[in-house]
Amino acid sequence: MAEFARAVVSRLRKFVGDRREVKRHRVRLTFTISLASPAQNLQGSRRIISMDGHTLDLSANGMALVVPAITLGEHHLVGENRPLNVQLELPLGPVEMQVLPVRYERLEEDAIETGYLIAVKIVGLSEVDRTKYGEYVSSLIQRKR
Repeated sequence: MAEFARAVVSRLRKFVGDRREVKRHRVRLTFTISLASPAQNLQGSRRIISMDGHTLDLSANGMALVVPAITLGEHHLVGENRPLNVQLELPLGPVEMQVLPVRYERLEEDAIETGYLIAVKIVGLSEVDRTKYGEYVSSLIQRKR
């Protein structure tokens, strides 16, 4: 039932229009995503499980991520207050950030994209990475003018 509701909302956005306050820019960048707290194995050591994907769009404070699966190991990527780590490959070099999923939807099998789309809000960046990310988003704005 939840999948159906997400699909309906997604289709409504296409017809009614997107009312987000911040302008999103369509851009495809690769990233690696991992859980914010690594899983512990039987020996007690921590292991980091990650997955690669690409962006569909991004803005100054969020992104739409496309991933092949909605689970990472045994963990669902989208849970209440489940922070994720993202290493985004910008043309200026990689940036690491912490994000919180806002919503997700399964991408349709017959579409160009397959897998899952996860909308995330950026909640943590180092000052260096914040500057690098901000410069990149600004360059996208300048290109559109």
